Amino acid sequence: MKMKTAVLHSIRDVRIEERDIPQPQAGHVLVRIQKVGVCASDVHYFTHGRIGPFVVEAPLVLGHESMGVIEAVGEGVKGFAAGDRVTLEPGSPCRTCEYCKSGRYNLCPEMTFMATPPVNGAFTEYLEWPADFAFKVPDSISDDAAALIEPLAVGIWAARRGQVKSGDTVVVVGAGPIGCTTLQAAKAAGATTLIAIDLEDFRLDLARELGATHTINARHQNAQQVIQDLTSRGLPTSHSGADVVFETAGTLRTCQQSMLLARPGGVVVLVGLPPDPMVTLDLVAAAAREVDIRGLFRYANCYPVALALLEQGRINLDRLVTHRFALPQVQEALTFADEFKQQSMKVMVDVTP
Repeated sequence: MKMKTAVLHSIRDVRIEERDIPQPQAGHVLVRIQKVGVCASDVHYFTHGRIGPFVVEAPLVLGHESMGVIEAVGEGVKGFAAGDRVTLEPGSPCRTCEYCKSGRYNLCPEMTFMATPPVNGAFTEYLEWPADFAFKVPDSISDDAAALIEPLAVGIWAARRGQVKSGDTVVVVGAGPIGCTTLQAAKAAGATTLIAIDLEDFRLDLARELGATHTINARHQNAQQVIQDLTSRGLPTSHSGADVVFETAGTLRTCQQSMLLARPGGVVVLVGLPPDPMVTLDLVAAAAREVDIRGLFRYANCYPVALALLEQGRINLDRLVTHRFALPQVQEALTFADEFKQQSMKVMVDVTP
């Protein structure tokens, strides 16, 4: 039996190929993929062939925001049956190292992660994956939302890293898909003043619909001044700012700006990845104000929480989807996501119509 698979052969060269449908090994499930979201990392591999030390050196299947229906289960798998709708957590750790055993498996040195060279991803009709990283999807959750559990997991992990608490003021720099999932996760964690910053009004409008109490178009407004005015509470300007700032845009300028938006004693969570890892920051100013700078790498143990929040109606992922393509159009989908950022939010590939 054969299946269609979209394979990246070189920069901007995706080809549709026929491959054998895999059989599920022990402890794994075979999933008929239905939806796959296009992530910025997919676009980066498509346009640059690498992300930092991860280099595409052989044909690679992209896509890691996925959901589908179980086709078959391997030996020893319990709790799943053919026909179950599932969302797939794309990282599979070793399960035995100190990081895995302490619950921080996102830092596992032996992590296998979809669509990260050399591991193939989900732009394919069938995918075999470990059953313990497949999660049943309640009927109330749409296929689109199920595929987008992955970016929501990033937002939930960001809120945890920022230790968002009830009544906090948070700033999200960049109102793209990750920015909007982080915004909603912060709201679910108790933040009451939620400020979104972006350069595009259509993204800011969506951020407000999803829970932002204030939006700032940095193309036309001085974001630092606006946030100072919103958070001064009668204090000197030097002591205004947000409790937690999430940098999700991944640019040099926004990384630098984020340090200035946190209040003294506040937290900055670096969610986005700038193209140049060497970023100049005013660490003296951050240290003098005791601003905590925290990194983020993927997530751990967030899928069950994400599904619960969705089932309770506290998160809206369906509104993120703005454009659709079919599996044979993966090259067009990646090109569109790269060239039309000003009018697209989340591009979805409908693998199974």
